[in-house]
Amino acid sequence: MQYVLSIDQGTTSSRAMVFDRAGRPVASSQLEHRQHNPAPGWVEHDPIEIWDNVRSVIAGALSDADITHRDLVAVGITNQRETTVIWDRASGEPVYPAIVWQDTRSQDIVDRLAADGGVDRFRDATGLPLATYFAGTKIAWILENVEGVRERADRGELAFGTIDTWLVWNLTGGVDGGIHVTDVTNASRTLLMDLETLDWSEELLAAFDVPRALLPQIRSSSEVYGVASSRTMLDGVPIAGILGDQQAATFGQVAFEAGDTKSTYGTGNFLLVSTGERIVRSRHGLITTVGYRLGDGPAHYALEGSVAVTGSLVQWIRDNLGLVEAAAEIEALAASEPDNGGVYIVPAFSGLFAPYWRPDARGAVVGLTHYANKGHLARAVLEATAFQTVDVLRAAEADLGVGLGELRVDGGMTANSLLMQFQADVLGVDVVRPRVAETTALGAAYAAGLAVGYWSSLDELRENWHEDARWSPSMVREEAERLLADWHKAVEKASGWVDA
Repeated sequence: MQYVLSIDQGTTSSRAMVFDRAGRPVASSQLEHRQHNPAPGWVEHDPIEIWDNVRSVIAGALSDADITHRDLVAVGITNQRETTVIWDRASGEPVYPAIVWQDTRSQDIVDRLAADGGVDRFRDATGLPLATYFAGTKIAWILENVEGVRERADRGELAFGTIDTWLVWNLTGGVDGGIHVTDVTNASRTLLMDLETLDWSEELLAAFDVPRALLPQIRSSSEVYGVASSRTMLDGVPIAGILGDQQAATFGQVAFEAGDTKSTYGTGNFLLVSTGERIVRSRHGLITTVGYRLGDGPAHYALEGSVAVTGSLVQWIRDNLGLVEAAAEIEALAASEPDNGGVYIVPAFSGLFAPYWRPDARGAVVGLTHYANKGHLARAVLEATAFQTVDVLRAAEADLGVGLGELRVDGGMTANSLLMQFQADVLGVDVVRPRVAETTALGAAYAAGLAVGYWSSLDELRENWHEDARWSPSMVREEAERLLADWHKAVEKASGWVDA
């Protein structure tokens, strides 16, 4: 037997998974890493801790599967997107902590760039609004605020990468010949890549004042970039697939064709609707992104609805409020009440992402009365996830002019049946979960396996997909619309909180 190893480096943890030819998980190992919040709106990770954890979970997965690197045909990587690392090419040391995608410190840079053309100034080229979410503003912040970095970057001494780039560079040798690459899906999240040329744009680099020498080479999502160094437990194994986490989940859901849709429930929620080889520029608050590119083939694109806080809201009430001791307890607590008791939570911890794009919003709990209890709060936490998913789905339907038949879902929160049923109720369509719910890791494995011929075609991958569970709407539609109307009132209350 031969296998593919997938490295899934996420916002809160790193995981390695081994998959067989049927797309079934054979083994897995996972470690959480620390979240650093040195100031309001700031979110940082330690890149060295992440690299150490990745090495540990690789060892754990191989041990769990009772295999070695000789049993692997390829390695695929999927990653938290937009999170920004800049490091010294000679020493391998980061010049600053990784600035996480949720971080909002670069709002002043966004405002400065938007003063000439608004937040949609670069949307035609990049598919993205100007927002702190994307890596370009984070690069600019480091260049402007960390002493000596600008000069070293101009001299070509430093390297930038999203987490995929950081991992590939270390896996392939680091200071001893590490490969400096990214793929089109991650590059499309920087505000620096042109969607049509699939290359760094000189106009955008000039606007953000980012030296080209800092940036990695942009490659496809499925090709052999290099082989793992002898200093890793993967000695000689081809590194052959890279996909940003949400694109990887879409790929793992075998949503390859125009109109295919999935929503991933993780730290945040991310809806992707494939648009095939056609670039569709949203007019309803979504972003346009590269979905995948296989080898020398054409790029495939998608519309995305990015929601910043869903699963991390459960973590917040666990860690900061102590409402539950374990995240899994949220379902039973929410089920202790038949409804939300009029309570709504808007988790705008880093502002609101799609479809609102309101950096001035902040988290709010509204509708509190003496009747409200912790069961109502728990239910409001779960319902906030479902409401936000409805918002981005309706925006996608408006952009494409068609309704959704069903929603394929994946990610850790899909184990919560109460949430999935409520999601079906407020959407008014079936919600379907695949047998392998961890489609992010699976998608990266698929991309790598295709590159080395382990899988022969997309049709073979489609045959691996199997339905595990389905939830159909049971709520009266008028009641669902009333709940959504109250949710939108709560969003209005949360908006405009932060003064300019």
